[in-house]
Amino acid sequence: MTGDLAYRHLRLGTAPDSWGVWFPNDPKQVPWSTYLDEIRSAGYTHTELGPYGYLPTDPAILGDELARRDLVLTGGAVLAGLHRGVSALEQAKRDCDIEAATLKPLGARFLVLLPEGYSDLEGRLLGPDTLTDDEWARLTDGISALGAYLRQEYDLELVFHSHADSHVRTYDEITRFLRRTDTASVNLCLDTGHVAYYGGDNLRIIAEFPERIRYVHLKQIDREVLERERNETLGFAPAVRLGVMTEPPLGVPDMPPLLDALERLGRELFCIVEQDMYPCEPTKPLPIAQRTRQYFASLGLGNGRPAIATA
Repeated sequence: MTGDLAYRHLRLGTAPDSWGVWFPNDPKQVPWSTYLDEIRSAGYTHTELGPYGYLPTDPAILGDELARRDLVLTGGAVLAGLHRGVSALEQAKRDCDIEAATLKPLGARFLVLLPEGYSDLEGRLLGPDTLTDDEWARLTDGISALGAYLRQEYDLELVFHSHADSHVRTYDEITRFLRRTDTASVNLCLDTGHVAYYGGDNLRIIAEFPERIRYVHLKQIDREVLERERNETLGFAPAVRLGVMTEPPLGVPDMPPLLDALERLGRELFCIVEQDMYPCEPTKPLPIAQRTRQYFASLGLGNGRPAIATA
């Protein structure tokens, strides 16, 4: 499926991650105003919030900054270790309350839940890389409760993001997670790169859980860098610094079949370009973003403005 507007249900966007932004404040990162200026320059009209506190959190201020650049906010993200139990769930609710105060007034509908990782920025282990059955139960029960809370209190949709160096990363772990969580309150942010990082089949996940795919992060893996990570056991963050996430169409998974499968779901989906690059030189992201935007446009994937994203 190629050509202008070939993907009528898919809406392209980007995120601060594609500009090397992992933290609310870090001297290695570009200023938020530069990020907003450059995503508009690259041709994007949709953005995520990124790490809370990087972009302005006052919805009036952020709304003005987005509006004058003709940008729309799609959602935000919260990090949680729900396998730890009740205290972690209560902390996640508090974090989501704070984030919802920014998202809701601006019409954003999605909150991406990132699982706590087991390695640090140097790839050192912080704890076990697998969960016990009891921890799995706390994780899945906790996120189901969190999703129900967000829907009831804020009418926000919780989408879970599998992640490298976390406890939900492989195909088997992703499917176990989906089968044990409440379909009414928890769905999936399909991150194509993080799935591919562990050899997972994105197309298989879409085929087996079509109703759970509610949000997408478009990302590709450099197979040579990934092989080095495997051989040297570097960890995710060091692999990112080596360029394990690459711009399309240079890596895997192949994008056209993936976009075709997403389009066939027949629902409006945000497809957010998220190329992990922390840290990176400040002049590096914009040319990559421009090429990436042009690549997806050549396939027929445009920005669009779905009703679910507007206030």
